[in-house]
Amino acid sequence: MTTISDSPSAEQLREDLADSLVSKNSVRTPAIAEAFRAVPRHCFVPDVPLTQAYADDAVYTKYAPDGARISAASQPSTVAMMLEQLAPQPGEKILEAGAGTGYNAALIGHLVGPAGRVHTIDVDDDLVTGARQHLAAAGIDNVEVILGDGALGHPEAAPYHHAIATVSAWEVPDPWLTQLAPGARLVVPLRLRGTASRSIVFKRGSSGWVGTDSQLAVFMPLRGIGDDARRMIHLSPGVELQVHKDQQVNGEALAGVLDTPRHEVWTGVLFPAMESFEWMDLWLCMRLPTPLMRMNTEPHAKESGLVAPMFGWGAMATTSSTSLAYFTLRPATLGADGRKRWEVGLIGHGPAGQRLAEEVAQETVRWNADFRDHPVTIAMPDVTPAPDPDNGVFVLDRPHRPITVIWDRP
Repeated sequence: MTTISDSPSAEQLREDLADSLVSKNSVRTPAIAEAFRAVPRHCFVPDVPLTQAYADDAVYTKYAPDGARISAASQPSTVAMMLEQLAPQPGEKILEAGAGTGYNAALIGHLVGPAGRVHTIDVDDDLVTGARQHLAAAGIDNVEVILGDGALGHPEAAPYHHAIATVSAWEVPDPWLTQLAPGARLVVPLRLRGTASRSIVFKRGSSGWVGTDSQLAVFMPLRGIGDDARRMIHLSPGVELQVHKDQQVNGEALAGVLDTPRHEVWTGVLFPAMESFEWMDLWLCMRLPTPLMRMNTEPHAKESGLVAPMFGWGAMATTSSTSLAYFTLRPATLGADGRKRWEVGLIGHGPAGQRLAEEVAQETVRWNADFRDHPVTIAMPDVTPAPDPDNGVFVLDRPHRPITVIWDRP
């Protein structure tokens, strides 16, 4: 690894980014903080201003003909979270699926040092060429960028100390597991069902691969053999549903659904300000016939009163034939600690909109009463248990290796 020249402004922005990631607890390890201070992100996104290159935001770098985003330099806080999960050490050999701009591989390259090696794979020739150029510009010389299908790994350099995917996968390809050395970690953003996607650390145990850490994370979907394509359904000007391949949603049947009467159902389930909804969402993705999907909403659709989603970007939603239900919020009484609290509600539209909203509300109440305070284990066991959804035991079918999602209750 060689040293590059740097402008004072880029160096200061890089220091500021690293300091910000540490202050937000995205970075907890001194070596990872040092990697963010050392690797020049602007070399990997050369077409954007320096301030954008060092903001804690994703930079989208490639689009499909229909305008869908298919490659990006991921948000640095997400990159940091996954590097903490991977915990690469000097001298190790790492496999990465999804080269993208090459920035993540460069950070790993810095962490494994001159005696280590990173092998990163991407399916698109232009991305591979760009990543190689970016790495050269940044002076990183211990990363190999390979043109190929990331789902196949890179057996020529196996076994690897650890592996990481920087693309979202619907199942874990066997080559990612078979190319690992004993005791290795695999870090993968795994889409479980519907919109539920988590970055999971898998380690081999006595009875299968067990998730030892799980963090909310959404990435561009894997393309190639393990393709996990998604599509957009237009509901109304400024409102779209993001639909995954395991969701049966008929866009034509939902045409005009938001123009039908609105039905509100409130759950009594309360969330303190800043508490994540991720575990409620995961439960609903496991339980609902049509698992949750993102309903992306433009500001004008909210300002006009067409929709009242729970977040600025929109809300999670589900459908049933010609009906739709999505989440909303309203202020609730302050908690005993003085924190603001919000009550979760549903808004339904369509012929069965009220019934659908009531069904989702019932499941939300069930999660809150029986499962909210219990941890979740995600695994790929050698022997799959019998599903028991009423007791929080879910089995997700996959062509090669089923996934279990289990709420651990006494």
